[in-house]
Amino acid sequence: MTSTERSIAAAEAHSAHNYHPLPVVVAYAEGAWMTDVEGRRYLDMLAGYSALNFGHGNRRLINAAKAQLDRVTLTSRAFHHDRFAEFCTELAALCGKDMVLPMNTGAEAVETAVKTARKWGYKVKGVPDGRAKIVVAGGNFHGRTTTIISFSTDEEARADYGPYTPGFEIVPYGDLAALEEAVDDNTVAVLLEPIQGEAGVLVPPAGYLPGVRRLTAERGVLFIADEIQSGLGRTGRTFACDHEDVVPDMYVLGKALGGGVVPVSAVVASREVLGVYRPGEHGSTFGGNPLACAVALEVIAMLKSGEFQQRATELGEHLHQELGLLVGGGAVEAVRGRGLWAGIDIAPSHGTGRQISERLMERRVLVKDTHGSTIRIAPPLVISKEDLDWGLDQLRAVLGS
Repeated sequence: MTSTERSIAAAEAHSAHNYHPLPVVVAYAEGAWMTDVEGRRYLDMLAGYSALNFGHGNRRLINAAKAQLDRVTLTSRAFHHDRFAEFCTELAALCGKDMVLPMNTGAEAVETAVKTARKWGYKVKGVPDGRAKIVVAGGNFHGRTTTIISFSTDEEARADYGPYTPGFEIVPYGDLAALEEAVDDNTVAVLLEPIQGEAGVLVPPAGYLPGVRRLTAERGVLFIADEIQSGLGRTGRTFACDHEDVVPDMYVLGKALGGGVVPVSAVVASREVLGVYRPGEHGSTFGGNPLACAVALEVIAMLKSGEFQQRATELGEHLHQELGLLVGGGAVEAVRGRGLWAGIDIAPSHGTGRQISERLMERRVLVKDTHGSTIRIAPPLVISKEDLDWGLDQLRAVLGS
């Protein structure tokens, strides 16, 4: 057996089969490239579902982590530490908000947003106890906790985990009229992805997000934007909401906030919203730990330069121009996305999304499929134009275009 085969066999034997990874075993990575245990190099066109926006082994982030490793990595929130205040201050400023509640994973941040919205609804809006409702969109992907999958429309993610958590109403994504009809006096929040990632990089109709902002403001409802995948430079702006000059009441952040080095997530909102908490009402042992804060502070500094947003804009325009040429040629039915982020619907005659991903892997390009017929492209924002073009050449070769 090869090293790859031995590693995969051991993983299959001793880990739960909750993922179906491509048969590649990565041993080393730098920038937009990964090297497997056999020494083969692959172009990473997924970037850890946007967790690696700044590339593998980004020296600024690695150096920030190494420096902090020599000082202190964890205090718990039982004590203050010297990176916490700066992290909260800088992240709040990046978002144009007052306060930050740090957690670790994206799902934890979404759970925190749900709890925050309900608490705000009871303490500030005056919703009767136990009656708070949150409106969400069909096709959403906000995580995999019991509460979150309770309002998923993906049966693969949802089936066999009931009984489900009540308090959510699902409406079609992009349908402002349906959303308006669903909002009632007990609605405390509307929770949306500005661009739906797992659903296939679905961009809502122009005017939808401003309409959501207007409706929620008029009805006294919080607008929660889950920018875990779409935020922090991926679409060419700091946040996907920025493309339509929309500022939600609450940002939910994760993935790229930890730079692909450590898990870091956060809820960011106004003092009126996050000020509802009192000591002991919510927490996380590792949330806002010194190592996480040190890395996230470097991420924030990099975003403040605007360099990565500009790269995503310029390379994204090129990416979508090239992908658009594939539509109508028989292999590609549709392309969607914004910035360095695209969903590509493959014609059934040319294979499933999984099959196309495997063929690309054979040509040393790594992408991932979703919902059967779609592949997603989301390379690190540090990718060069030459490498991006090489990856697109491999896609064209696989599709026969």
